[in-house]
Amino acid sequence: MVFDIDMIKKVYEGLPGKLEKARGVMTRPLTLAEKILFSHLDPGVELRDFKRGVDYVDFNPDRVAMQDATAQMALLQFMQAGKSKAAVPSTVHADHLIQAKIGADKDLQNAINQNNEVFNFLESVSNKYGIGFWKPGAGIIHQVVLENYAFPGGMMIGTDSHTVNAGGLGMVAVGVGGADAVDVMAGMPWELKWPKLIGVKLTGKLNGWTAPKDVILKVAGILTVKGGTGAILEYFGEGAKNMSATGKGTICNMGAEIGATTSTFGYDDSMKRYLKATGREEVVDLAEGIKEHLTADKEVYEHPENYFDQLIEIDLSTLEPHINGPFTPDRATPVSQMREVAEKNGWPMDVEWGLIGSCTNSSYEDISRAASIAKQAVDKGLKTKAEFGINPGSEQVRYTTERDGLLSIFEDLNARIFTNACGPCIGQWERAGADRQEKNTIVHSFNRNFSKRADGNPNTHAFVGSPEMVAAIAISGDLGFNPLTDTLRNESGEEVRLEEPTGWELPPNGFQVDDPGYQAPAEDGSQIEVVVKPDSNRLQLLEPFAPWDGKNIEGMRLLIKAFGKCTTDHISMAGPWLRFRGHLDNISDNCLIGAVNAFNEETDKVKNFITGEYEAVPKTARDYKAKGVPTIVVGDHNYGEGSSREHAAMEPRHLGVKAVLVKSFARIHETNLKKQGMLALTFADENDYDKIREDDLMDFVDLDSFAAGKALTLRLRHSDGTNEEIKVNHTYNESQIDWFRAGSALNLIKMQNNA
Repeated sequence: MVFDIDMIKKVYEGLPGKLEKARGVMTRPLTLAEKILFSHLDPGVELRDFKRGVDYVDFNPDRVAMQDATAQMALLQFMQAGKSKAAVPSTVHADHLIQAKIGADKDLQNAINQNNEVFNFLESVSNKYGIGFWKPGAGIIHQVVLENYAFPGGMMIGTDSHTVNAGGLGMVAVGVGGADAVDVMAGMPWELKWPKLIGVKLTGKLNGWTAPKDVILKVAGILTVKGGTGAILEYFGEGAKNMSATGKGTICNMGAEIGATTSTFGYDDSMKRYLKATGREEVVDLAEGIKEHLTADKEVYEHPENYFDQLIEIDLSTLEPHINGPFTPDRATPVSQMREVAEKNGWPMDVEWGLIGSCTNSSYEDISRAASIAKQAVDKGLKTKAEFGINPGSEQVRYTTERDGLLSIFEDLNARIFTNACGPCIGQWERAGADRQEKNTIVHSFNRNFSKRADGNPNTHAFVGSPEMVAAIAISGDLGFNPLTDTLRNESGEEVRLEEPTGWELPPNGFQVDDPGYQAPAEDGSQIEVVVKPDSNRLQLLEPFAPWDGKNIEGMRLLIKAFGKCTTDHISMAGPWLRFRGHLDNISDNCLIGAVNAFNEETDKVKNFITGEYEAVPKTARDYKAKGVPTIVVGDHNYGEGSSREHAAMEPRHLGVKAVLVKSFARIHETNLKKQGMLALTFADENDYDKIREDDLMDFVDLDSFAAGKALTLRLRHSDGTNEEIKVNHTYNESQIDWFRAGSALNLIKMQNNA
C-alpha cells in the first residue's frame, strides 16, 4: 500500500515549474535544501533571495506526524481550531507511552491497561479528523514514517525533534511543537526562519566496525550541541551514495543533537532500493522522472565552498568508530582512546547494560549487524557481561527479523526483546535498582544521553554508539573494550576475537508483516464524539491563555535562574511524567524541577518570597500566580536543547511565567515559547546574566511599544534600593508579536476562523 500517492504526484508535478521560477530569481545553482524550500513556499510569499538566518518565511508542508506523548496536546489544541478535518495528510503514532521492563508482550499489555484512556482519545480524535492512527506496538514514529510516508523532495513537520530522521529519504523534515502542527493541519502556512546551510562532504566508504552512526557522532563532536542551530545539514559525495537509506536516516536523526533545523541527502540508488523494498514502486517511478530535481545541482557538489555557509569533509575510509558521552551527545571519543579518556575522568568502566534500538538505530540493517556480533559471541563461547535489551523499530522490522532468526540470536545471549517502541531512550524504562542512584555505566544506540534521561538515575553514565559497537561492549562488559584490537576470554579460557560485523542493507527475502498496526480514519468523522472526562487526571481540555493587556509587565519575581545546561528534560521531564502529557495542570507539577538553581546549585529548590522559604519550583510558581505576581525565568546558553515538547513552554505559561530570558535558545524551544504567548528574550550583553539577583523585582520599561527589530529594556530593582537597566533582544516579527498580543498563536487562529 502506498499512502497519499495523489499528494506525492501533485508535489512532483509542480516541482519543475517552481524550481524554474526560483532559478530566475537566484540566477545560480541550487542546493537540495534550497530546492525543497523554494518548492514548498506558501503562495502568498514573494519569491526572492531570502537571507539565511534572518528572514522568516511561510511554507506549506506536505504532511504532519505526531507521536502519542506530544499528539495529546497538539490535538487538544487542534480541537479548538474550528476545523472538521486535517488539511494535510497527518498521522499519530503510539510509541512513547510503553514502558520497558519485562519483555514485549507483557510490557505492551501493561501499557494498554495503564494508558487506555489516552490511546482511546488519540484513536477517536484521529478517526474524527481524518488522521491515520498507528496503534501501540506498531513501531517508533520515525521508523514507521521512513517505511511508509517519507519521500524524496518532500517537506514534513512532526511533533518530535527526531522528525528529521526522514532526511534519510531526501526530505526536509523538521521537528516542531504541537502549535506549529495545528497551523498546518488547520490549513495555514508554517513559518520558519530561512536556514543557513552546512555542507558535509563524505568521501570513501564505511568499512569494518565503522557505521553510519559514527558519521554523526563525529559531526556532533565537530559542531557541538548548538553548532547546527538554524541550519540545514546537506550530506553529499561518494561516501553518501555508498550508504544505505536507513544509515542516512540514522545520520539525519541525530542532527537534532547538534541543534540543526534538519539534515538531508540527495536522491540516489539506495533510496530507490529502500522505497522498492517497502512497497513503494510507484514513488520510485515518479521520482525517477524528475530525479535531477531531487538532489543539488551538479555545480554545488563540485564546488561546495561556494554554496554552503560551512563545509565539513569526512573520509569514511579512515573514520574510526566513536563512543559519545557521558551526559551529552557531543562529547566524542574514538573507541581506541576510550579507555584512556574514561580512566582519566573516573567514569565507571564496568558496563551494566547494552541497549539497541530507538528511532535512531532500529532498522533491519542495524539489527542484522548487531546480531552478527551476538552470533559470534554464541559460537565462540562468550557470555554477555552486561545485560542486553533490544527495541525493534517497527512491527515490520520485528516480524521480519524474527522470521529471519535474528531476534533468537539475541535471546541466546539472554537479551530481552522489548516492545516496538521508544522505551529506555525516552526514560520509559523500569530499570531494577535505578532508585538506588548508584554510579554506573550503560551503552546504547540511542540519540540522547542527558543526565537521568534513560533510567532517572543522575549517576548513570550513558554512552552512545552504533548497534554493533554496543553489542561488542555489552558482551565484554568493559567501556574501554576496543573490538578492533582487543580479545576476550571465553568460558573455556581461550582468548577469542570478535570479527568485523556483517549484515544486510535490506532483508534478502523481503519485508513481511501480518498486522502493521495501522488504522485508517473514518471517511466522515462528523458524528464521532471525542470524550474527555472532567475528572480525568490524564486528559484536560484546554482553556485559552489570556491575551496581553498592552501594558508593561511590572513587579516580576524571579522564579528560577537556571545554571548551566537546561534542556527540555530539565524543564519538563519525561519518564513517569509522560502519563500527564494530555493534562496541562497535572504535568505542570514537573515544571523546571530538573533545572539547577544558580543561587544554591540545587534542583527544585528556589526562594519563595511569599512564604520566605526555599520550596519546589512548581509550588512557588503556583503561589505567585495565586497572588497575581508575574514571574520570569532566566537561563544560560542553548536553553531548551533537546526534545520538541511544547510542554516545556506551556507549563511555565500555565503557571504564570511571563518571560524567559537567556543567553541563547535552542531553535524549537524558542518557537514554542512564542507560539504560547510567552516573551522569549536573550541578553544583549551575556554578562548581564550575572546581574540578576535572587530577590530582584523586574519591570519591562518599554514593552508597551513592542516592535520587530527593537530591543526591550528590563529594569532590575535590587533589594538594596538600587536599580539598573539592561537591554534584552528578541527575534519576533510582526506576525509573532500578534501571537503575543492574542495570548497565543492558537488564540489568533480561533479569532481568524471566527472573523
